[in-house]
Amino acid sequence: MIIRFVIYGALGCLMEVMWTGLGALLKKEYTLRSTTSLWMFFIYGMVVFLEPIFRLVAGWPFFLRGILYAVCILGGEFLTGSLLKKAALCPWDYTGSRYHVMGIIRWDYAPAWAVAGLFFEQIYWRLLQ
Repeated sequence: MIIRFVIYGALGCLMEVMWTGLGALLKKEYTLRSTTSLWMFFIYGMVVFLEPIFRLVAGWPFFLRGILYAVCILGGEFLTGSLLKKAALCPWDYTGSRYHVMGIIRWDYAPAWAVAGLFFEQIYWRLLQ
């Protein structure tokens, strides 16, 4: 479990860096400056808590699994973001977004979280081999 926590944390941070770099590209910032926070390593590592869900819904259509993962990840983001915000440590702030909830989550990111969940699901199955 600890090894998978580290793998998910590292992969999540890599995804975060690529996501913010893509955001820079879309803003025509060609340095492609990317950012993340060490907090994100621990937050992405918590994908280990989705593993029982991966097993439970293995036979579901990928679209339904993606929706479930997006809901779970948004819930986790809201919980961890709320705790970090309370401690003045939250590394993200979505208040500038049209679809934010308390600046902690963005509904328009749900499709990206669905894809991320499906990605982590595939990593999980490969790690078991």
